[in-house]
Amino acid sequence: MTWRLFLALSAAVIVPLPALAEPGLPDAAQVAEALDAHPSVLAARQRVEATRAGAEARAIGPHELTFSGSYVRRDTRIDGGFNEFDTQLSRSVRLPGKARLDSEIGQHQVEAAENMAEDVRHQAALVLAGHWWDWLEAAAAARVDLQAVGNLERSLAAVRRRVELGDAALLDADLAEAALGQARILAEQSAGEALLARGRLETHFPALALPAEAPEVPQPAADGDLLATLRDQVLTNSHEIAAAEAHADGMSAAAERARLERTADPSLGVRLFSERGGEERGAGLVFSIPLGGGHRAALASEAAATASAAAADATLARFTVRETADADLAEATFRISAWHRAREALDAQMSALQRLRRGHDLSEIDLSDLLLGERLTHEAFRTEAVTRAQAQRAITRIRVDSHQLWLAD
Repeated sequence: MTWRLFLALSAAVIVPLPALAEPGLPDAAQVAEALDAHPSVLAARQRVEATRAGAEARAIGPHELTFSGSYVRRDTRIDGGFNEFDTQLSRSVRLPGKARLDSEIGQHQVEAAENMAEDVRHQAALVLAGHWWDWLEAAAAARVDLQAVGNLERSLAAVRRRVELGDAALLDADLAEAALGQARILAEQSAGEALLARGRLETHFPALALPAEAPEVPQPAADGDLLATLRDQVLTNSHEIAAAEAHADGMSAAAERARLERTADPSLGVRLFSERGGEERGAGLVFSIPLGGGHRAALASEAAATASAAAADATLARFTVRETADADLAEATFRISAWHRAREALDAQMSALQRLRRGHDLSEIDLSDLLLGERLTHEAFRTEAVTRAQAQRAITRIRVDSHQLWLAD
């Protein structure tokens, strides 16, 4: 198969992608299954359940009924012995405002945990996309290298035939064979790299069913308006920002809760007692309250400082996500542009190779010049395949970061 036929077949499988439906990616249902089965996602979901349970406990409150009692056998010289007992049932009561804040803190904690779990799934999707495009990029390069081997094998056969007919020198056969040897080395290396990339993908996402052969890398076709829209959605749909803001709101409520805790919760209860063998019996109410001091004040100051730090962390999260969005847009833009330039260079190199082949057929071009043209054409095909995969990788990344791919939640 010649380079021109290879180019024609490559163009036949490269089709423009719709605005938000990109060929060359694994099935969305299989991706969802693979992400759900990833250990990091499973762990994050269990942390959400743990946080929900903690929020429920916080809303109920830590105070429980406390039962206490005593029994005493008392002996006197005058009146003899007496059985005496004392029982008390008490419970601390949250002061007004504390229960509301406890529920609010729990709600913010659950919201933060849920967003962090979604962000973990987001990160797992980025890992999957990275390994997927590693495989497709390596496989695309391997196909080009294998095609180069086939072309040089046919060239060597043709040169040997011309040597037999006395129309070429033995040096020409040596040059063709050396070029073929170099091409075979590169083909072995690229095939091995494709196998390694596939192995990494299978190891990290065993639930993802992979085809026997890597799919062809489609043609990048995302325009500037679409990329700009996706960039804005990276900010709008960021679970990292939502988690940081929920955490900051929870810390703010916790600081207010710590301020109220400077006034401790009182304990109320009922007391029953019997003395001197029942001669004296009574019932009454008991009340107690800790008198807060410097310790509670220090805890309130600590909580206030922690809330301020959490607010700063939320601002930093917004900066980080904005940087990610801008970087995604910039990379997708220049990767697509680089692919266009690689495609133009490939077309020019193909035209030059055709001229070299005609010149060699007419004995106007030396074999060494033709082999150089074949090598440059091989490099142009390889560059086009790699830049095409890199462009698609960048498009996939911005679509995942914007939650328009695999993460519609």
